[in-house]
Amino acid sequence: MREVCLNFINEKRASENKAALLLWFDASDCTESQAAADFHTNSPHGHFGKCGETAQNTCPGWPAGYNFDSQKKALLSCLQEMWDERSAGWFSEDGHYINMSNSAYTKVTCGFHLENGKLWVNQNYR
Repeated sequence: MREVCLNFINEKRASENKAALLLWFDASDCTESQAAADFHTNSPHGHFGKCGETAQNTCPGWPAGYNFDSQKKALLSCLQEMWDERSAGWFSEDGHYINMSNSAYTKVTCGFHLENGKLWVNQNYR
């Protein structure tokens, strides 16, 4: 799933001639824990900064089944919705699209937590 997340973001960045992000491997375990903590407190971005990230996007509680295909579908749906904010006029400094497309970031990792059919995904950028 981490590769699915990274590949999606990089495909979208490539469509705007922006450099691909590297997988921020060192923060992967921390981001997984962070996603679980946010899920349990039901607070998107509730633990922002704990992994040393500069920016964060969160898919909070997306309906997903317990197999890879349903989780992948939920993840891609969330990421696409975030990317589409660019055409909806969401150009604030803290927008999801801004984080995904920002040329200043060189790394990203995605952390996942699945419980009760709900998928929580944090994408941490640096």
